[in-house]
Amino acid sequence: MWKVRLPLVMATSLIALCTSIAYADEDEKHDLGPVAKLMPTAKVTLQQGLTAAEQKGKPISGKFEVDEGHFQLSVYTSQGGKYAESLVDYNTGVVTKSEAITGGDDLKEAKEQSEAMGKAKKSLKAAVDQAEQKLAGYRAMSVEPELKNGHSVAEVTLLKGTQSKTTYEPLE
Repeated sequence: MWKVRLPLVMATSLIALCTSIAYADEDEKHDLGPVAKLMPTAKVTLQQGLTAAEQKGKPISGKFEVDEGHFQLSVYTSQGGKYAESLVDYNTGVVTKSEAITGGDDLKEAKEQSEAMGKAKKSLKAAVDQAEQKLAGYRAMSVEPELKNGHSVAEVTLLKGTQSKTTYEPLE
């Protein structure tokens, strides 16, 4: 009897584990609570961060985030086929650190974002400005370009207190 039950129990456990990991990743991506709590402390806007990062290359995404317990403004840039992540001081708007993106999921995301920006005729800053105009009282916390049906669009997530809204702005 154990010969039949043991593989069934193991398979069920594996499925449960994989499901919980998938939900954890999804929750981490959408858990805006820590960022919403710290956004009011940022004196710099996402648009200012994108502009500051231009010294390192063309901005291909940007976001306020809490990474390893630290609130930060991160901007991915592309220049000459190379990618970098720049950290912009959210109080002064100065780039404090820039590191090359050379592998893993970050490189994969940077390449996808760069491809989407390759078709763009508008800047991410312009897309964020449009999103904030449409959703008065909301402040942009992230912008990420993507290709939808072959067209370049910017996914902009905005916050107003603890409420968040996501909108898509055309980049073409």
